[in-house]
Amino acid sequence: MKNKIIHDAVILTIITVVAGFLLGLVHDITLQPIKDAEFEKQQRAYKQVFSDAASFEEYADFDADAATKAAVDAGFANDLVEGAQVALDESGNPLGYVITVTSTEGSQANITLSMGVTLDGVLNGYETTKISETPGLGSKVADADFKAQFEGKSEETYTVTKTGASAANEIDALSGATISTRAVTNAINAGLAYFRSIGGGN
Repeated sequence: MKNKIIHDAVILTIITVVAGFLLGLVHDITLQPIKDAEFEKQQRAYKQVFSDAASFEEYADFDADAATKAAVDAGFANDLVEGAQVALDESGNPLGYVITVTSTEGSQANITLSMGVTLDGVLNGYETTKISETPGLGSKVADADFKAQFEGKSEETYTVTKTGASAANEIDALSGATISTRAVTNAINAGLAYFRSIGGGN
């Protein structure tokens, strides 16, 4: 009986070690393709908000803590400024920035977006890269019609209205999705606050 217990324990240990090894191997094999897919997704988002850019490079002076502080100081404490890219033309000259912001105010989960801002402060628009809002309601913040409300504008901040936008800085709330609308609008505001904190628009 004792020998059987030892035998079974050895077999179980071997199975555990082999399974762990195989899981680690699968993880290593899939890690790079996942990273590559994420990189391609980000590049597509950057190109979407800066179609005239030839390439993008990380903003060398980006500081996540300072970026988020700029958002907090502007009144957007629920938004995390997570990264910035410099949009470059064919000659390597800067055209503006692509700023990535995550709002923690989505109705279902966090919403992450990348927004393009020209050097003189014109908002090209934004592209959502992570979103779990309710299909047919909050998910519409990723639709072209809604995103168009931000494009080509240079307002310092934007506000949400339920009664129809009557000013350039007003954004029409999606019917039944005011929370999602406000989450995206505040994320844009946070990104613009960071943009100004690094001297953008001057």
